[in-house]
Amino acid sequence: MSDDGARNEDGPWNEDGPWNGAAAGDATGAVSGAGTAGQRPAAVVLTALRGTPLSLAEVLDAVSRPGVGGTALFVGTVRDNDAEPDGAHAVSGLDYSAHPDAARVLAEVAAEVAGGAPDGTVLAVVHRTGSLAVGELAIVAAAGSAHRGAAFETCRRLVDEVKARVPIWKREHYVDGSASWVGMTR
Repeated sequence: MSDDGARNEDGPWNEDGPWNGAAAGDATGAVSGAGTAGQRPAAVVLTALRGTPLSLAEVLDAVSRPGVGGTALFVGTVRDNDAEPDGAHAVSGLDYSAHPDAARVLAEVAAEVAGGAPDGTVLAVVHRTGSLAVGELAIVAAAGSAHRGAAFETCRRLVDEVKARVPIWKREHYVDGSASWVGMTR
């Protein structure tokens, strides 16, 4: 910190020694609910539902900004087993179905998450619909922020809120030929 209490963000060193970007008492560098003075409010830069394969590069590029020092990326893929503790079913693929309002809800959820993120944070999230094979990308979400702690926290909250609130339903197909809807409590 400089004598006036402002951060020296010109490099890894300041007059007090190495600078790790953290505010006093905050080892992550995250400042919840507030950003660096002069930065724009947190923003959603990309939300989409897609019936075609998702692109990691598209989502990462969307949150790339000069003021972003940390980017958290979540990639959800189709796994080869169900989520049951005993792994009872081997999965061959799945179908995602979305309510007609799902794209609007996805954008609203992302905007709400951005509203609680530090200034300067940028968010992007895309989710697949249709039939997916094992290994295909189902959701890609990213948060870019000045500090890694805020990026991790915001990305996790974004994914958790999308999973909990956006009306997208999953039907797993099993190698034995059977199928089952998953999480139909929404």
